[in-house]
This record gives sequence, C-alpha cells and structure tokens, in this order.
Amino acid sequence: MSHIQRFPSAAKAASTNPLKMSQPLGAALAYLGIDRCLPLFHGSQGCTAFGLVLLVRHFREAIPLQTTAMDQVATILGGYDNLEQAIRTIVERNKPAMIGVATTGVTETKGEDMGGQYTLFRQRNPDMADTALVFANTPDFAGGFEDGFAAAVTAMVERLVEPSPVRIPTQVNVLAGCHLSPGDVEELRDIIEGFGLSPIFLPDLSLSMAGRQPADFTATSLGGVTVDQIRAMGASAATIVVGEHMRVAGNALELKTDVPSHFFNRLTGLEATDKLVRLLTELSGKPAPARLRRQRESLVDAMLDGHFFYSRKRIAVALEPDLLYAVSGFLADMGAEVIAAVSPTQSPVLERLKAATIMVGDHSDVETLARDADLIVSNSHGRQGAARIGVPLHRMGLPLFDRLGAGLRVQVGYRGTRELLCDIGNLFLAREMDHEHGHESHDHGESHGCGGGSCGCNAV
Repeated sequence: MSHIQRFPSAAKAASTNPLKMSQPLGAALAYLGIDRCLPLFHGSQGCTAFGLVLLVRHFREAIPLQTTAMDQVATILGGYDNLEQAIRTIVERNKPAMIGVATTGVTETKGEDMGGQYTLFRQRNPDMADTALVFANTPDFAGGFEDGFAAAVTAMVERLVEPSPVRIPTQVNVLAGCHLSPGDVEELRDIIEGFGLSPIFLPDLSLSMAGRQPADFTATSLGGVTVDQIRAMGASAATIVVGEHMRVAGNALELKTDVPSHFFNRLTGLEATDKLVRLLTELSGKPAPARLRRQRESLVDAMLDGHFFYSRKRIAVALEPDLLYAVSGFLADMGAEVIAAVSPTQSPVLERLKAATIMVGDHSDVETLARDADLIVSNSHGRQGAARIGVPLHRMGLPLFDRLGAGLRVQVGYRGTRELLCDIGNLFLAREMDHEHGHESHDHGESHGCGGGSCGCNAV
C-alpha cells in the first residue's frame, strides 16, 4: 500500500461542510463524566447554545451546561466578575460537587489569566471551599474536540488527584479518551472487573450519558466518577491510558502520583485487545475469564467469515484523530484499503496511520477523495456528501443525530470489534446482493438490506 502523507490544513479559504468541533465542546463532554458536575462555558451565550444542541442531539439526554454570559463590555474590560457571579449562583442554586470551567474564544482572545482568577475566587469565597473547581484553557480558535477533552482531563488530574503513600493492588485507573462511547467505557469496565480489579474511569461517561431516568429533575450531571474517587486515583496500582490525546494527562498523573502508566493507542482489534488482556493478567495475577476466551474465539471466527467481504475494499474514513486511527487500523487488519483518512485537526497519531492519503480537512475533502470508494466512515454530517457521490456511509463518532443509541455503541474489546466487523461487513454484503440482483440500493446513507428501497421505507 502506498503511503502518501498530506496535511493541507491551510490550503482552503473556507470549510463548506466542517468535520472539526471546538475545544470547549470536548471539555464539556469530559466534565459530564463527573458525578454531580456542572460544566460552565466562560464566554457568550451563543457559544454555549450551539454546543448544547449538538450534545443533546447526539445523546438524546438532558445536558447540564451553563454560561458566564459575557457581553461586549465584559469582553473588553475582563470577565472575572461574570465568572465569580456565575459560580456563586450555580453553587447556591444547584449545589454541585464540582464545577468545570472551560474558556472560549471570547475569553482566550482577551487573554484572561485563568490560574490567577481561580486563586482570586478561592481567596474571596472561602465559604465555597467544599465545591471542587476546575479551570481548563480551551480556545475554540485553536485545536479541536480531542484537545479540549484532554485539557479538561489534565486539569482535573492536576487540581484534584492527591498523591498517596499506599497502593491498593486491585485498584486501576483508566483515562478514557473522548473517542470511547459510554458503551465502550461500560465494556471496558466489564473486562477489567472480570479480572477481580476495581477500575476508576476518568471521565466515566458510562454512568452519566448512557441513559438514565431520574426521579426528580437535576441541574447537574447524573452519575459518573465522583470527586472523591478522582482524589483516590493516587492509590491505584496502575493507570491505563487510552488514546494519544490522553498521553499528557497520563504523564501528569504519573508525575504527580508515581502510579505507572500503560498506554494503548487503540482497543479495537484482535491484537489490541490481546495486549490489554495480557496487561490485566499481569496486574491481577489471574488468567483471562472463560467469557473473554469465548469472545475471542467468536471474534476470530467472525474475522475468518468476514475477510472475504473486506478484502480489497476501498474505504474513506473521516473522524477525530484517535478514532480515525483505531478504525483505520481495524480496516487494514481486515484486508481493506483505506484510500483516504481525513482528520479535523493535526495529531501525532496521524503519522502512524495506514492510508493512501492522509490529510487535515473536512467533509468536502472526503467527498472529493471518496468518489471511487466502496464505503465512507464518518459522523452524521457526512450523510449529504455520501448521498451526492452514491457511496454508502457507516456512521461513527460524534455527532450521530439520525440514529438511535449513539452512546450505547460498542467498538472496543473482542465483543465490540466483532460488532463493528459485522456492521461494516453487512454493508458490503448488502451491496453485493444488490449487484447480484441487478439493481442498486437507493439508500446511499447506509445500506439496510431492503432490496433497493422497494419496501417503501423512503430511505434517504
């Protein structure tokens, strides 16, 4: 396979169908994985409104998200008064366990000293010492979704985690990157607990964003890792770091607590999951559970059954960098050719991608590069381009607003890899069956096996 790397991020005057999402949005998602947390955007109301809509459409849940409501005067003269008033109001009305502050382009352009503002707030408000407070610098004019998520997790590590003189042999930290869905986090919990270990996930979206029905309305996140659990991460025996964008947070945690880190660039695929199982076996001193052994056998069998349909298929993938790496690696393992890998932002992980063309771009670039592809893998914003060029779309990543259960999808571990393999393989199989019967499926958004739309389902 040829390996031509291109990063023409500055070549286009405008993005017509953006793939990129902002840093504050990534930070908000990280904060939502903390129990009884209320994310706070330090910026204008518009910044918060757009992020709120995107998260609500993806998760189909009530999303707690507040704003300091900066106006023109506050932007010019400084926004500390807005920030202090917002935090005080939130504490008095909602009594959260933690408030996670994320800056926006408004405050970052002004160049406000967030560290100094944190110190000033603590000095002026000693009555709120029991409320955890985390500030993260997340300018939305630089970086992207992964960068904001990583900045928030790193800020939580530096602000909340406490070194410990003792070690709990069965306690394990997991720094779960934003490319892991709530379903992925729950799957990893099941795998780790199967070895008799107790994981602490930071953040833990499986407990807050997988769908819950509270008895009463709550203005904060419902479920997730607690502040006390975060503080106790210094007593763990090891830290599992998932995703390149979590590396800085993992290094910060190891530097602060001396808890050794184990880095995984992906957990999708047979070899990647084998590596995780070997580590858990070493940490626990126990063999892999019979359930995992059965899942591995099932995955190997599915790979044998499915490789006929993947072989020499040409696929374009457009996702956040770490998810892009995980999916592209899996497709290469199955014998498919990734003809284009499009990332919204630059990342060190792009240097390790297996693809014919690698670039920082948007959905319009995918539309250009994927005209002779057999499949496009991207989020729901890629559906119009896929329909225009007549290429099926497999939806992954965030946002997924035109399918149910976006947060429950599993694509890690043996079971998750098998599900992903079958989902994509069935698209290829449906396409081949359509060709055999002499007609094309009308559903260019995603094949569904209805026989070319003859069932009257009005597929788009």
